[in-house]
Amino acid sequence: MEDKINKKIVLLIATLGAFIVPFMVSSINIALPSIGKEFAMNTVLLNWVVLSFTLSIAVFILPFGRLADIFGRKRLLLYGMSVFTLASIICGISFNAGMLIAFRVLQGISSAMISVTLISILSSVYFYGDRGRALGINVAATYIGLSSGPFLGGFLTKYLGWRSIFFLVVPIGIIVIIILLNLKQNWAEAKGEKFDYKGSIIYSIGLFGVVYGLSLVRSFWGPTLMLMGFILLIIFGFYEDRVKNPILNMTLIKNNKILTFSSLAALINYSATFAISYLFSLYLQYIKGFEPQQAGLILVAQPLIQALFSPLAGRLSDRMEPQVVASLGMAVTSAGLAFFIFLTENTSLEYIIAALSIVGFGFALFSSPNTNAIMGSVTKKYYGVASGIIGSARSIGQAFSMGITSLVMVFYMGNIQISRSNHPNFIISIKVTFVILTILCFFGIFASIARGKINQIKE
Repeated sequence: MEDKINKKIVLLIATLGAFIVPFMVSSINIALPSIGKEFAMNTVLLNWVVLSFTLSIAVFILPFGRLADIFGRKRLLLYGMSVFTLASIICGISFNAGMLIAFRVLQGISSAMISVTLISILSSVYFYGDRGRALGINVAATYIGLSSGPFLGGFLTKYLGWRSIFFLVVPIGIIVIIILLNLKQNWAEAKGEKFDYKGSIIYSIGLFGVVYGLSLVRSFWGPTLMLMGFILLIIFGFYEDRVKNPILNMTLIKNNKILTFSSLAALINYSATFAISYLFSLYLQYIKGFEPQQAGLILVAQPLIQALFSPLAGRLSDRMEPQVVASLGMAVTSAGLAFFIFLTENTSLEYIIAALSIVGFGFALFSSPNTNAIMGSVTKKYYGVASGIIGSARSIGQAFSMGITSLVMVFYMGNIQISRSNHPNFIISIKVTFVILTILCFFGIFASIARGKINQIKE
């Protein structure tokens, strides 16, 4: 009986936690034009409102995955939720662009703590046979956050101002904190092992250099930072292969084909899809002239479909080969992205909503089966590490998606504010971005297939 209650409590925590981070992402996307107008931000600074958040998650999520295994997943989630709630309040009272971006970084760091612990805690209490269902509910909560974000964010931006978006998540954060304080379990299967501080620093600096360099690729410092970042990541790989208690177990990566290719597929999928809401938030408001809440209502289509079909996809992955479901999902996502290549100023809303729905259905088929495959391929001791790898793949993919978008927009538009005079170049930059993202997602199909047949570890 107590086990069932604990499962329900954990599922509630995971559901609320899975909701607030993506809600923050999608709701802020719809508020970007209003934020840019208030702080007179150019395209590069506006991109950094999003990129600062996703990059911070990418840099910290893998080290936090290892920390969660050592010091306890509940403890790290409690810290993350507390900092996230505080950072949200400060973002809401920001008085300039620099302050907002700085505390978006803090939001991103705390989001890394939240994201990396949710899946590992779920996997600690839900085992083979019903884990896919729990992960499907978790993914559905993520997409409910994504789907409600544009509409609620648009509504709040119009009637209460963009700052109210940050204040909305504060009560949810407080509720989760209270529940966590009353939860006895801590889930620290690697308790007593040492944390690899050197490896964490090398990884974080290297990854920061690669992603930040991508956003500056047209300058001298861009390629230089990317090269230095790649060198550091290579050094990180060699170092982790020799250290006693690594943050990334290289033997696990080398010997676990499922983990390796599933994570690669996730990275590619997020790289290809994350920029969609950002680009269409700008397109619908600047090109179509919609109010924020109208644009948000249209953008609901993709995550709503994802939320509806993710639990089904999770259940399917408990009953049939996850590789088949996930690979099919990647293929459907590629087809949906291809429709955006033909976007013009006169594209109908029916066309846009249909394409968004196709992408949403594809992503639903891919995400929870792919996560189920990864978590089912490792033992309990490595749940935090596996969650960190999933989170790293997701957040690095998101950061790369924004980096590619930023690069294309700067190439075709320059470092200026979006206005009526540069709408044609803005449309071109959107089309070129989606050409790149479609090709990327197509190659992701082969990464998904390459993992081979999945034999889940039954614990």
